[in-house]
Amino acid sequence: MSPNPSHHPIILFDGVCNLCNQWVQFVIKRDSRALFRFASLQSDTAGTLLSQHNYEHPPLQSVILLMNGNLYTESTAILHIVRQLRGPIQLMACFRVVPAFIRNPLYRFIARNRYNVIGISGLENKRHACCQPLKLKCDF
Repeated sequence: MSPNPSHHPIILFDGVCNLCNQWVQFVIKRDSRALFRFASLQSDTAGTLLSQHNYEHPPLQSVILLMNGNLYTESTAILHIVRQLRGPIQLMACFRVVPAFIRNPLYRFIARNRYNVIGISGLENKRHACCQPLKLKCDF
């Protein structure tokens, strides 16, 4: 079985994080080609996909992108995602020239504080929750 049988890039995200859910909605609105698929990191689908990449027990603090047989995390995942979107947000992709060891501390700071600043969804069991944003192509 190939790591991505759908041949679409897959974004894995923390399903109880409001910031993550807002990011997914942002991507969906700008993904005019319907390129991306989504799954909560807490879902069985994410577990299966990540184990196929030998990446088990991922931290919930990272958006993960599975694309073209590669696994990207943190700021690198975000920059690969925005590169595929329509509109001025694509310009953010130019930050890929900045080394990840410089980009990722900012990403990690935001990730560490996202629940305190933005909050979590009203779901009680974080481990098994999966958001269902509008038009979400989740758990395909």
